[in-house]
Amino acid sequence: MSAVLFTAPARPDEAVAHFAARLAFETDVSDVHADLEAGVPGLVVVDSRSIESWEQGHLPGAVHLPTAQIAERAALVVPRDTVVVTYCWGPGCNGATRAALTFARLGYRVKEMIGGYEYWVREGFPVQSAAGRVVRPADPLTAPVSAVTCGC
Repeated sequence: MSAVLFTAPARPDEAVAHFAARLAFETDVSDVHADLEAGVPGLVVVDSRSIESWEQGHLPGAVHLPTAQIAERAALVVPRDTVVVTYCWGPGCNGATRAALTFARLGYRVKEMIGGYEYWVREGFPVQSAAGRVVRPADPLTAPVSAVTCGC
């Protein structure tokens, strides 16, 4: 018996609804990087990690707003008419999900950046810290080392 087909795949219309919904809720590091580089207006990237994590390194241009402070400070830091993209450490952390939920409850349009800070760094995008801007080489297991994007 097939392990893949043990549970039948969804009907095409169900698959369309599922995958379209995922894209409405999630974005990836490559797309966020492209939009930040292009200066796309109306987008605010929020780092929901602790101050210690932020100081260790963060996305250039991101706003620091730890999850526990979002409900209290969001309106002071993030314009209401923007789309918020939340991120935390990486795929093993649900901090960005909790942050996105809090923003959504406050009435913001929001997406979660899957892969988080970990995959931002692993794909070779720049990070900012007190030491300055740093770019590490791309990890060939997560991104092509000789191209800007994977082309997907």
